[in-house]
Amino acid sequence: MDLGIVISILIILLLLVSLLRFIPVGLWITAMFSGVKISILTLVGMNIRRVRPTNIVNPMIKATKAGLNLTIDKLEAHFLAGGDVNMVVNALIAAQRANIMLEFEQAAAIDLAGRDVLEAVKVSVNPKVIETPIISAVAKDGIEVKVKAKVTVRANIERLVGGAGEETILARVGEGVVTTVGSAVKHKDVLENPDMISKVVLSKGLDSGTAFEILSIDIADIDIGRNIGAQLQTDQAEADKKIAQAKAEERRAMAIAQEQEMKALVVEMQSKLVEAESKIPQAIANAFESGKLGVMDYYNMKNIMADTKMRESISTVEEK
Repeated sequence: MDLGIVISILIILLLLVSLLRFIPVGLWITAMFSGVKISILTLVGMNIRRVRPTNIVNPMIKATKAGLNLTIDKLEAHFLAGGDVNMVVNALIAAQRANIMLEFEQAAAIDLAGRDVLEAVKVSVNPKVIETPIISAVAKDGIEVKVKAKVTVRANIERLVGGAGEETILARVGEGVVTTVGSAVKHKDVLENPDMISKVVLSKGLDSGTAFEILSIDIADIDIGRNIGAQLQTDQAEADKKIAQAKAEERRAMAIAQEQEMKALVVEMQSKLVEAESKIPQAIANAFESGKLGVMDYYNMKNIMADTKMRESISTVEEK
């Protein structure tokens, strides 16, 4: 056989294999036998747009068999927008079986919003139970009450886009429990009637603006905690004690300072007395010079001073 003919055959085979890989003939045949009307050119266009035809055709076959009125363009547009086409189709089929009104545009919007649209449909059919963490609240008598609740919710399809999630439900239920327990006069009232919490919380319409509808709130567990009121009183008494001690210490410091001031004043007065006594001899000398004091007057004064000194010494001996 001529070498040129062999090479030509190989080139034709390679071109045929490449063409078959680029044109999914098998997928087209499967779609045609499944009732999905799609042309070869459409599949080629998907490859050109870097869209795997199987990601669009297989969900389309599933939707056609389920009786859904969808088009290839809608599915491809949702895929190009970053959505999960297979999940959206599954959600539409589940909603149809459960008689839930769900359009493709609505399901696509829910999927693009980052929510699990299939899970939302399931929760709409089978309500979901959300368990709250332990909620601590204090009654008016100062006793701490610990409550754990179970919230039964059902997904609201119409509010899935833009509606708040489970975290908001838990936060609102916790707020309602704290408010209800805090308004109770005695903690025993809450222990005797735990359904009081459920009724009050349900009446507040906590599911407003959320993606869920609250069906029921059941108290799963309720326990007694610390005596917060007594602890606060103890802390207040300790604080008052420290304040009183600080004030007493302040008064003591002021008394010590005043005592030191008085001692300094005594020393000052003693120095003034010594200074005054030191001027007496000079005054006597001046009196002699001026003739205001005679010799007899001087000796009488000395006798009086000696007598006074003797009396002081006698009184000192008697005291000892």
